[in-house]
Amino acid sequence: MQASLFSRGQKKVHGPFRAIFIFSLLVIFITTLSRIALGLWQADRVTAVDGWSHLLIQGLRVDIATLCWLWGIAALGTTLFSGDHVVGRLWQFILRVWLTVGLWIILFLEASTPAFIEEYGIRPNRLYVEYLIYPKEVLSMFWAGRKFELFFSVLLTIGTLWLGWVLSGKLTKNLRFPRWYWRPVLALFVIALTIVGARSTLGHRPINPAMVAFVDDPLVNSLVINSAYSLVFAIKQMGSEEDASDVYGDLEDKDIIATIRQESGRPESAFTSTDLPSLSFNQASYTGKPKNLVILLQESLGARFVGSLGGLPLTPNIDALSKEGWYFDNLYATGTRSVRGIEAVTTGFTPTPARSVVKLGKSQVGFFSIAELLKNHGYTTQFIYGGESHFDNMRSFFLGNGFSDIIDQKDYKSPAFVGSWGASDEDLMRKANSEFERLHSEGKPFFSLVFSSSNHDPFEFPDDRIKLYEEPKQTRNNAAKYADYAIGEFFKLAKNADYWKDTIFIIVADHDSRVVGADLVPISRFRIPGLILGDNLAPKRDQRIVSQIDLPPTLLSLIGISDSYPMLGRDLTQVSDDWPGRALMQYDKNFALMEGSDVVILQPEKAAQGFQYNIKTKKLTPYAPAAKALEKKALSWALWGSLAYQQELYRLPK
Repeated sequence: MQASLFSRGQKKVHGPFRAIFIFSLLVIFITTLSRIALGLWQADRVTAVDGWSHLLIQGLRVDIATLCWLWGIAALGTTLFSGDHVVGRLWQFILRVWLTVGLWIILFLEASTPAFIEEYGIRPNRLYVEYLIYPKEVLSMFWAGRKFELFFSVLLTIGTLWLGWVLSGKLTKNLRFPRWYWRPVLALFVIALTIVGARSTLGHRPINPAMVAFVDDPLVNSLVINSAYSLVFAIKQMGSEEDASDVYGDLEDKDIIATIRQESGRPESAFTSTDLPSLSFNQASYTGKPKNLVILLQESLGARFVGSLGGLPLTPNIDALSKEGWYFDNLYATGTRSVRGIEAVTTGFTPTPARSVVKLGKSQVGFFSIAELLKNHGYTTQFIYGGESHFDNMRSFFLGNGFSDIIDQKDYKSPAFVGSWGASDEDLMRKANSEFERLHSEGKPFFSLVFSSSNHDPFEFPDDRIKLYEEPKQTRNNAAKYADYAIGEFFKLAKNADYWKDTIFIIVADHDSRVVGADLVPISRFRIPGLILGDNLAPKRDQRIVSQIDLPPTLLSLIGISDSYPMLGRDLTQVSDDWPGRALMQYDKNFALMEGSDVVILQPEKAAQGFQYNIKTKKLTPYAPAAKALEKKALSWALWGSLAYQQELYRLPK
């Protein structure tokens, strides 16, 4: 059989798939070793769910499927094209490149996984590739704060590519090749083996992360798969992520609309359009001359960094200011990225499993924002940033949706300090103050979104501004304290400025930093500070559960803008103090609705799960099944965003 299947040469002693087989063993060794190392690093969480056997056995299954996707076509090409001829030699070169680059991708992704887990609490996902389109910012961040990782990545890349090329060269020598009449049979065998291995199941759906997930801890579930599989699966999902019904299941459009209208707290008579189902007229609680509005959006400032919210003692200025304004004890971000926070506070849009509308195509023009609404009321609308405004597509989104002025790094003359992410927070605040003074002196009402950046890795800020909380200087805690310092300096200027009495301010975080945890949605890591300040605004401490989407309707009400808009968040000036509140949270592909202490979490291709959340202990206690009424609300909220985006319903009337 051997003599008939393969042609022989004097020195040809190895089969044509030798190189693919050896490289596959190397990949399995790398991914298994990485999985064990990551499991030992997170041993308390893996052991808590008795997950070691599942981790290793199902992990091997995913690795084999990955290899079939990675090199299945390479094996087919070897079957058809290999040989001691011109085409065979060209194919041998292609195969060597394929094997070498494939090995490097696997090893590089596994090596970068611990840093990604430390930051995002899960294996590399779409965030890994979204940052690649901003090489300047990413490289400067690594150069400033992560030189070791940068040099290690370069050395790893050079070493892997060199060793892979040398090894593939040795393994593609002295080969024997299939005879031409056996090649079609062998090709069918390779195709069948690749398809079966890649699917890894005889069921209707091929293997996917949900199929090998086995606990409520997202990190442990992600350890089962390898980082290459995790990343490619996330990229694949990005192509169809705009439809939440593909993720969570279907509801009739009329049921979605009826539910979200009811949950908005508005009477049915307030909804004024059949074409735009969420459009409603909203009467402002303040009826005097409309005020200016300033949103001070704070990068990564979670409640755990805020002393007055039970966090670390890093925010003396916010803590002092909290006694002068409307302070939220239980405000929750809608997501874990800056663009998600921008989406919530400037458009009031509900979170979805898709990317934020800041980055999606259909929302770049004609998508509702409070900037557009206020521009229609004669306001000058601004975005003020210390870095480059093109980052995360902010500039394009803002200019297309109502912002008239963009101020970014190029507009700062002689800033006191410039880091990887641009001018420092104190430069940002001084710039904002000068802009507000100018606009006020010109008699122009204004809305300004001021977005900080110093509280971001690599945590660069000027010396001698704060008493460091810890050593060394460039840490997250010290950067949070510096961000608070800049806020304090701004309000020293603002309170003595003429615009103070005519302006409503809010200090609010975009999200917490490093939103990680063992729960399907780590709710405590979504809690953020929110403080509304203004002349003659009565101080109070609000215990209700509040979502970021409630802030823009509330702010419009406070500045005296009565109008129709499509936002569904509550105007908190007109909601009773005994309202238990609700919050919407998107954590990767999981969506949570919290009403009071009741929580429903939706996951891809799984039944909804119900929980009780204890705010004091920060623990979720499961109960099953999820309450049907709450489950329908959660599904309606989750599906509304996709429906509104796809059908372009989230806009003002043309």
